[in-house]
Amino acid sequence: MPFRVALSGLNAAGQDLRITANNIANVNTTGFKRSRAEFGDLYSVSTFGVGTNAIASGVSLNRVGQQFTQGNVDFTQNSLDLAISGEGFFTLSDRGSSVYSRSGAFGVDRDGFVVNAGGARLQVFPPVQGENGRFDGGRLSDLRLVTTDAPPNATTSVDAGLTLPANATVPTITPFSITDARSYNHSTSVTVYDSLGTSHVQTLYFVKTGTNQWNVHTYIDGQAVGGAQAIAFNNQGVLTTPANGRVTLPPHTPTAGTPPVANGAADLVIELDLSTTTQRGERFGVNSLTQDGFATGRLVGVAVSAEGVITARYTNGQSTPLGQVVLTRFANPQGLQQLGDTAWSETSESGEAVRGEPGTSSFGLVQSGALEMSNVDLTAELVNMITSQRNFQANAQMISTSDQLQQTIINIR
Repeated sequence: MPFRVALSGLNAAGQDLRITANNIANVNTTGFKRSRAEFGDLYSVSTFGVGTNAIASGVSLNRVGQQFTQGNVDFTQNSLDLAISGEGFFTLSDRGSSVYSRSGAFGVDRDGFVVNAGGARLQVFPPVQGENGRFDGGRLSDLRLVTTDAPPNATTSVDAGLTLPANATVPTITPFSITDARSYNHSTSVTVYDSLGTSHVQTLYFVKTGTNQWNVHTYIDGQAVGGAQAIAFNNQGVLTTPANGRVTLPPHTPTAGTPPVANGAADLVIELDLSTTTQRGERFGVNSLTQDGFATGRLVGVAVSAEGVITARYTNGQSTPLGQVVLTRFANPQGLQQLGDTAWSETSESGEAVRGEPGTSSFGLVQSGALEMSNVDLTAELVNMITSQRNFQANAQMISTSDQLQQTIINIR
C-alpha cells in the first residue's frame, strides 16, 4: 500500500513541476495567465462512509486553477497593440466562433480586418449611422480598417473675423479692379473646396465707400462671385449691416485650367459670415479666417481611446469612428476552457458572457500602444520548482524505504 501512496505523491509532484514549467516557459507570452496545481487527499470510502481510523490513500490533482490577476503593461510603438487595465477580455471571432483573449497584439490582414496572430478578428460595436459618437451595443461586427479615400466636403461657409481700419480713406481709383491695388483698401484669401475635393482660392476685397461704409467683393480663382456686398458699422465699430452679419453669395460654378472651364463639380453656394468683423484702429487685421470644406483624404493612422473607440485619421484632417472595442467578462473566469494561443472559450462552468464597453460597469479601460504581459512571477515559480523537486525526492525515498521493508519481511527465515 505505501507504494501506491508514494506513487500518487510522485505523480502529483511531477504534475506540479509540469505546471510550473509551463508558467516559466510563458513568462514572456503576452496576455498569458499563470496556473497553479490544486491537490486533494484520497480516502477509500465504504458503503457507510470513511471510518474514523481510516488512513488516506494518497493525493490527486483536483484542478489546474488559472490565475486571472493583472499583468504588467509594456508600451510599444504600434497603435493596434491594445492592453486592458482591469476586468474583461477582448472578444474575437475565430471563423464564426467567439473566443476571448487578454492578448492585444493585433495587426491587419490582406482584407483590412484587424486580427490577432491566429487570424481571429477583433469584435467591435459598430457606429450608428448618422449619429456621430454613438455605437450599436446590440450587435457585434468585425473591425475593418477602411483603406479607401475619405470623401471630400464642399465648402458652404466662410467665417471671416477681420478688423478694418477706421481711418481708411475712400480709394481714388475707380472702378474697382482686382488688377489695380489702388482701387481697393485691403484683401485676404482662403482656400475653399468644391464637391469633388478640388481646392480653389477665394479672395475677399474690401473697398471703403464712405463713413463707416464698405463694399466686399468676392472672387474665386480670379472670377467674380456676384456683385459688391455692402456692409456698414456704427460709431462703435460694430457691424450693423447686414443685421446678422451673414451674406449668402450667389452660386458659383467651379472651374479649372487656362482658359478656365467647368470641372464637373456642383456649384459652390457659400455663406460669408462677417459677424465678428469690426471697424476699429488704424491697421487691417485678420483675426480668424476659416471654412468648413475639405479635400479627399487618405488613411494615415488609427487612434484608440481609453473607452475603446477606434477612429481612423485621414490626410484631410478628418476622422471617422470605426467602432468601439467589445469587452467580455464572466462570473467565473476560472471556468473558461483554454484553447491555446492565449485564448479561451465559454463553458457552462464560466457562466454566460457579459459584454460591454470599456470603462463602464466593472469593465476595464483600453490602453493603445501597449501590451499586457504575462502575470507569471518568475521568482515565485523558481521557488515552487525547488519545492516540487523536494516533494518528488521525498516520495521517491518513501518508495525506496517501503521496498527495503518488504525485502526485510521476505528475508525472514
